[in-house]
Amino acid sequence: MIQWRDEGILLSVKPFGENSVIAEVFTEHQGRYAGVIRGGTSRKLAPILQPGAQLQADWKARLSEHLGSLTVELLRSRTAQAMSGRMALAGLNAVCGLLSVVLPEREPHADLYTQTERLLDLLPNTEVWPLAYIQWEMQVLSDLGFALDLSSCAATGATEGLRFISPKTGRAVSADGAGEWADRLLPLSAVLKGEGEAEVVDILQALDVTGYFIEHKVLASLGGAKMPAARMRLIDALKRG
Repeated sequence: MIQWRDEGILLSVKPFGENSVIAEVFTEHQGRYAGVIRGGTSRKLAPILQPGAQLQADWKARLSEHLGSLTVELLRSRTAQAMSGRMALAGLNAVCGLLSVVLPEREPHADLYTQTERLLDLLPNTEVWPLAYIQWEMQVLSDLGFALDLSSCAATGATEGLRFISPKTGRAVSADGAGEWADRLLPLSAVLKGEGEAEVVDILQALDVTGYFIEHKVLASLGGAKMPAARMRLIDALKRG
């Protein structure tokens, strides 16, 4: 028998049989794992099994390649935070939806887990959360091997006057270094570097950039997997304000 116990964030739940569910959790030390929760549709468990919930998870299986079974204990619900506004709900679903698609199964990402937990705890703070979400997507890219390097110009080495990002390499490019190629580069806003105050237009521009790399690097490496609809709904929520 193979088993582990870890703390994790519930990403998704789908029906399995008459009264069970297959739950997917992102845990601190085990990574993204799925398992069957018996009685998951019951009055006792169904209210607990909401995306974003902080859980104590116990997984076990006879063989490592088996789906395995999960038993969970609720540590902290995020339902109230998610229901505090349209943006909070869209944000929580975007985080859970993106992780379900891009994270390799059963591969630990402890730093990303920590940042994800902090991000979800910021949900009710509508002033800070969108900026924190951008930095979180940057962390996702970094953890999956597609980090953006915004420290210096790829063409000249300059650290000042950085205005663009190369869509091929993810490296910053200065106005001087861009030259006639400027119209083929992505915009580098201060928001991506975690600097200054940001208007909605700046946030959307930054998310266009991180979304580009998620789609053309991460998802492309997964055989052309599609961007989760939940992220698109988050973009729509930001546009509507």
